[in-house]
Formats: sequence, structure tokens, C-alpha cells
Amino acid sequence: MTMPKMKKKVVDAFAPAAHLTSAEEATGTDRFDDVYTEHRIGKVSDIVADGNHAFVLKSEGKGCLRIECWNDDTIRFRFTVGKAGRDFSYARAEGVQPAGEGKLTEGKDKYTIETATLNIAIGREDGAITIYDRASGAILHKTQDSLYGRSTLLEGVHQVRLQFETDKKEAFYGLGDKAWDTNLQGSEWSNYTEDAFAYGKDRKLLYRSIPFCYGLRNGHAYGLFLDNSYRSHFDFNAKKKGVATIWADGGDFDYYFINGPGLTEVATRYHQLTGTPELPPLWAMGFHQCRWSYYPEQRVRDLAASFRSKKIPCDAIYLDIDYMDGYRCFTWNKEYFPDPKKMIGDLKKDGFHTVVMIDPGIRVDEDYHVYADGVEKDVFCKRGSGEPMVGPVWPPECVWPDYTNPKVRDWWGPLYKELYNEQGVSGFWNDMNEPAMFKVNNLTFPDDVRHDYDGAPTNHKKAHNIYGMQMTRASYDGLKALQPAKRPFLLGRASFSGGQRYAALWTGDNIASWEHLQIANRQCLRLAISGYSLVGTDIGGFVDNPTPEMMTRWLQLAVFHPVMRVHSMGNNTDGAAEAEAEEVKKAEELNRQDQEPWVHGKEATKHNRKAIEMRYQLLPYLYTAFRQHVKTGKPVLRNLFFYDQEDPQCRKFGDQFFYGDDLLVCPVLTEGAKSLQVYLPKGEWYDFWSGEFHIGGKRLRVKTKADRIPLFVRAGATLPTVDVVQNTAEMHKLRDLELSIFAAKNGESQLYWDAGEGYGHDAGQYTLRTYKMNRLGKKLSLTQTIEGDFNASFKRAQIRFVGLTQPPTKVVVDGRKQTAGIFYGKRAVVINVPFDFKSIVIS
Repeated sequence: MTMPKMKKKVVDAFAPAAHLTSAEEATGTDRFDDVYTEHRIGKVSDIVADGNHAFVLKSEGKGCLRIECWNDDTIRFRFTVGKAGRDFSYARAEGVQPAGEGKLTEGKDKYTIETATLNIAIGREDGAITIYDRASGAILHKTQDSLYGRSTLLEGVHQVRLQFETDKKEAFYGLGDKAWDTNLQGSEWSNYTEDAFAYGKDRKLLYRSIPFCYGLRNGHAYGLFLDNSYRSHFDFNAKKKGVATIWADGGDFDYYFINGPGLTEVATRYHQLTGTPELPPLWAMGFHQCRWSYYPEQRVRDLAASFRSKKIPCDAIYLDIDYMDGYRCFTWNKEYFPDPKKMIGDLKKDGFHTVVMIDPGIRVDEDYHVYADGVEKDVFCKRGSGEPMVGPVWPPECVWPDYTNPKVRDWWGPLYKELYNEQGVSGFWNDMNEPAMFKVNNLTFPDDVRHDYDGAPTNHKKAHNIYGMQMTRASYDGLKALQPAKRPFLLGRASFSGGQRYAALWTGDNIASWEHLQIANRQCLRLAISGYSLVGTDIGGFVDNPTPEMMTRWLQLAVFHPVMRVHSMGNNTDGAAEAEAEEVKKAEELNRQDQEPWVHGKEATKHNRKAIEMRYQLLPYLYTAFRQHVKTGKPVLRNLFFYDQEDPQCRKFGDQFFYGDDLLVCPVLTEGAKSLQVYLPKGEWYDFWSGEFHIGGKRLRVKTKADRIPLFVRAGATLPTVDVVQNTAEMHKLRDLELSIFAAKNGESQLYWDAGEGYGHDAGQYTLRTYKMNRLGKKLSLTQTIEGDFNASFKRAQIRFVGLTQPPTKVVVDGRKQTAGIFYGKRAVVINVPFDFKSIVIS
């Protein structure tokens, strides 16, 4: 038989690759590398309402579109190639459902769906989408043409795409952990979780896949969230043709348009969709010390003793992979740690929590109980051929649980029981969960590995980006089940949108360099506005060793990161495994590369101690800001332009940021800086250190000092702080709380406080105090309202008034004139009052 001849077809344009041939051209008996079909909406014949919130297009094309009003400002567009499958999302928070209403009207050239704030126009000719702000009539989002999909005979659906109009003046933010400059306009990125050891500024793939971005167009903010777990791509007008393109390598183009008009409003609506974390235990916000690796036991004990003898506060010590028996998760190396329960208990008595690493790679060893039980219960990932997926990570052969299977997640959680319930480990660290695999350039599984995907079996191409997120979900749910009265602390590496519900993040294997100090600042801000407020970096850099100045500046920045953890590589090399373990030990003996706060000598230790002490002094403020985040979705860290998105100067000063509502942080990110130019936005501000008053809306050149970074406080703020403690457990023994009142015409702030552990706050065991200030002439009043039943240890409030033009002649507390307990300082007046005061009036 004569076989049909093979042909190759080169196709122009962004869409089809060179080896693909259109189905319309692939006629007769000729054969081709692959044949593609394009799917568009085509001419719209009707739009049919499905209840009050949903609308389905009827059209001539091969693409289907469903539009849902989740609320007046959040609109979902679900474009599918052919009939839509199940409506399932790992990103959306449990129980979140569309609840908005839209009114459909029909016009000559378009259909229009109206909400209270938006008009969504659907073109009759091709299904193109234009979204208008109803109040102003301004265009907020306009697709260049209809949504697009492409499938091939060999691959099925392999691209779904949105193109929308933009220009170089429009700014884009978000997208998770990208290390690029603040504004993403003119750049192109991909989302595919990757083990990004020693990554650079322009590396396209990092540890997280967060396909969510903000647009800021003519002062109006909006968000775009692509709920698609395949590898996705964001081109923010990189070709300078006035077009932004978002596409994914499979699945549906399921995206949400989230209206502002403020950036903070976009952030809160994104969190309403994808969820917020629960309030972490207070100790998780203390200072944490980590290294690859602290062992044996005596070294861990010596480390703890050094913190206490040097009076440097610390709440947690981490144990990296070497605590395990041959990299077997949920085991101990008995040579290094003969009695882990006693060690952990002794550390706890001295105020230290123990955090240990758990990886997803399970060692292939029939005598290892986790592996043997996993094989018996059939929990490990398999290749498309049905054989187990076996590959190298730290052990030479590993298998990986399929966390997308609910039965596997249920199996995984109880594995923490001995460490968590019986030995007293406080927190866990899920690393290498991209999932990472050694020895191959691909860095991870092949695409043919199979996953359950919660009852809709698929391949790794679809499941890769949510694998790490589902590992942290399994761990988090397991910890909650094992100790229901305890708040879990889980630190993860790989994740996806919505993963903030399960774990904190750190930015990954960075480098001890000034550039990476700048990147650390940028990444934590980008992650916070992308959903992950509980975030930090490897302070000082994971790879290489920081200079004393760099280490101090990094710690000073990290005071204002919700996760404050030092982590370093030491003498290890990337990919070091069992064969190299002895060499690492020898190198350690010759030159132990440590990164504790005291390793650079007396002067650096003094500066580092001051930074860490400041973290503990500010913990009531951070805890309050995080509680606000949990309740509202407002990010704890926010770029300056979140404060005033219409001020172009706020966008120019991308390294400055807000820490909560009241503190404006200006980090020192360059070597040898003697001064720093800062920008104070509109309003009134006080220098945190000097109390000097400033009118906003201007640039300011400030001198830098080795032991501090520039910090400003919003006028009108009431800032809660405490005395220095050595660990958070001591905070619940403090009798005094300091409230610094930064005088203004008016202002409002809050303090939230609870037991710092457990769930009593859900039953009202918390105290939420709202402070309102009013100033009229020489008279300044401060009122306190109290909500909640928690009996805090604080009995006295030291009220510190900053910014008074002259000392008060009269002080009235709760209606009674007070003469005692008043102290007049050079920069402030301090008044001692009961913690539960109701009002203070000074004149």
C-alpha cells in the first residue's frame, strides 16, 4: 500500500506554531505533523439568562462563553472549547458562590449586562467584550477581539487566549513572586512552579504560579484573575503594539474581571474570591532562625543558649533535612537527635518553638513505614503507563503522593501525628513541592504523570501548578485534625492562587547580594498584593555570605515582613545528597559558614539586636494589621501607590511601602548609603525616630544611620508597642502597653489582641480597641471603645503624645483631672492611665 506523503505547513501569526496545519487546509489523504482547529465565539445570535446572575451566549462559533455576576464589581467570563465541563476550582475559597445580579438589554450592535457599577457590552459580530464604568462611562477593559481557543488532533486543547487593549501609560502589578521592577508594563512572564535556585531578576519561572494582576488605567484600578492551572503566560504589551495578551496551555479561559476603582478594593475582592488565611499563632510572627542544617542536638542547644545569653529575641529554630534518618520524612536521625522529644520540650521551656522540614519526595525503601504504607494504599503518582513515578530528590529514588486525590490528602495528614502530637514540634516547612526533581533540566515530572484532580483524572500538565498548594492543603488539614485547638503554622514554597488559605510563603533560594536585597523587598510586596501577606525571605541570602552591612540592612527590612526568618546554605552545594554528606561535614569542620545575628562582631550584633528588638516592640501593631487582613483581605504590605494611585510620584518610589495602615517604610537597599531620598504622599507625617512633623506631597532627603532605616508614621495614628521581650510567650506577662498618639486634626486606629494561640477569639475571647483622636485648637481628645471579652495582661497604658506644640496645662482622664503620672519629655508628653480608659482630654 502506498502511504500518504507527509507535508509541513508554516503558519504565520502569534497563534499557531510552525508545525501546525489548519483543519480547513488539511484535506484529502495528505498527512501533517499535527492539525489544528481554531475556536472563536463568532456571531452572537442571542444571550440567554440563567437565573439572575448568569448569562450564556448563543453563537455561530466553536467557542462557548458564560458570563457570571459574582457581585456588582466581580464578573466571571468562562470561555470553553465545546461544551463546558464541571465547574471546579482549587483557587476559589470553599463556599464562595456568585451572588450578584445583572440586567440584560439588547441593542443593535451589542448586548449589555448592567450591574450597579459596571456595563458589560458583548459585540454581536464576534462576542468581543467591553467593560465600562457606569458612573463615568470610561472604558476599563476592552478585548481586541473575541476570546480564542485552539486544539489539535494530537494534543487536544493547547491554547486559550485573551487579548485586550492597553498602552504604555497603563501600569500592571501583581503576578506573585516575579523579581522584576514594580510595574510590569512592557514585560512578558510565565507561570509554572519551578525550583528556581539562585534565581535572577528576569527569570520567567519561579516557585509560585499566581495568575492574578492589577491594571491601573487613568487612575482607575481593576484586576484580572485567570483561574486556570495549566502553564499560563502574561504579555503586558511586550511587543509595544498596544495589546496585552494572557494565555494558557490548555483548559478553559476562565477569568474574573475585578473592578476597583481603588487598588485596595481590587485586593479585598480578590481575597473574597480566593480566601484569606486564618490568624497565625503569635509566635509565628516572632524572629526565626534557620540553616541548612543545624545538627547534632548539642549544636541546636548551643544556638538557643546563645540567643538567650546575648539577649537577642527569638521564637523558633528550624531543622532542615539533616534531622531526618537518610532523608526519610517523619523520621529522626537518632545519631544526631537521640531524644528529640526531650530536646523539643527543653527548647519550649526556654521560649523556642521547633519547626522541621517535610518534603513530598518519599524515599523508596520497603523497610520505611511511610513508603510501605503508601504503596499498600496506592497513594503515589504514576506515569501514564501505570508504573510508579520514581525519580531523585534528596534520596536517589523517591515517589510522590498525589495530593490532588482527597483520599491521599486524608492519608498524608495523620503522618504528622508523632512529630506534632507526641514530640511537640510546633510548625512545619513544606519544601521542594513544585514538585522538584534532581538531575534533569526539566526540574520536575514529565507531563504524562497522572493525577486524580479530585475526581477528574488528568495529567501533570494540568496538575503541576497546584501540586505544591495541595501538599500544603493536605498538611494544613492534617494538623488541624490532629490538634483542633491549636493554630497551625505551615511554611510552604510552591503554591497557586488561593494557597494563602493553607500556608505562609518565603521567597525561595535567594543570594546574598545587594541586588537580592532589593529583590527581597520587591517580591514580598508583590506577593502580599497577590494574596500572600504572610510572607518573608531568607534574610541575608540563602546562597553565599552577606557582608555585615548587608545582613543588618536585610534584618532592618525584614522587621516589616510578616515572616522574619534567617536561612542560609552554609557549606552545602545545590543538589547535595547522601554521597556528598561526608564532604559537607568536613567542610563544616574547617569553615562553618553561619548566619546568626552575632557572627559579624560586636558592632554588627548591636545593630542586628536592635532590629530584632524592634520587631517584638511592634508585634501588637503587626498582629492587629494581620487580623485586619484576615477579616477584610486588605494586604498587610502595600506599595506606596495603594495609598494614592493617582499620584505619579507614588509609582516612582516603588521601594517604599506601607506596613499596615499607619507606618511608611523606606528601606536602605544599597551599599554604603549615607542618605536616602524618600517621598511622603499627601497628608501629614511624623518621623518615627525624631518625632519631626512633615507635610506630605513632597520628596525628602534623609540621612541614614547604621542602626535604623527611615520610618514615618501617619498623622492621626495611634501606634501600639510594648517593651522588648525575648520571646512572644513573655508578651502575655507584660503589664504595660505603650500607645503613641501622633497628633492631627483627627484620626482612627485599632489594637487587636488575644491569647496568641488557639481559637478562643472565635468565641469572643479577644479585645479590639478603637482609638479616635480629635484636635481642635489647643484641645486634643482621645477616646477608646472596647469590643470582646479577652482579659489581656496589660493593666496600664502609657500614652505618649507626639506633635504637641506646647505642654498641656490640663489632663482629664475619664472625666477626672489627673496630675500624677505625667512626664514631659523633649519630644513627647507621656501620661500613665488604666489600660481600659474611656477618654483622655488634654488642653
